[in-house]
Amino acid sequence: MTDVRELLRKGRMFRASGDPGGAARYLAEAAEHAPNDRTVLTELALAHFQSAALGRAERVLTGLVDLDPSDGYTRLLLGRTLSRQSRHAEALPHLRLAAAITRDPEVAREVTRVEERVTTAREAPPSP
Repeated sequence: MTDVRELLRKGRMFRASGDPGGAARYLAEAAEHAPNDRTVLTELALAHFQSAALGRAERVLTGLVDLDPSDGYTRLLLGRTLSRQSRHAEALPHLRLAAAITRDPEVAREVTRVEERVTTAREAPPSP
């Protein structure tokens, strides 16, 4: 029998040591055995985000939002993941929800930064 807690512990250890790719291997296995465990999935999403596997991070975070739409931290991570892919307009609703849920001033500042990027992108002349 697979010990999900041990896989989670190893994944966290690899993330803490600066190896998010190594962490993702353990955390992906843990997620296979505990597909609705929000702690495992959050750690997996963070590992993917930190290793720039943004498509994978987005898929995990979208699943987490489905599990708990009111989780402000998940909304923040999803917004940051989309923004990091230059998908600022898609990121904005998630970041706004995160700011409303968490009431964190830093998240509110991130909303402002992304709003500016969306506005700038709209104002930019089209490429020839």
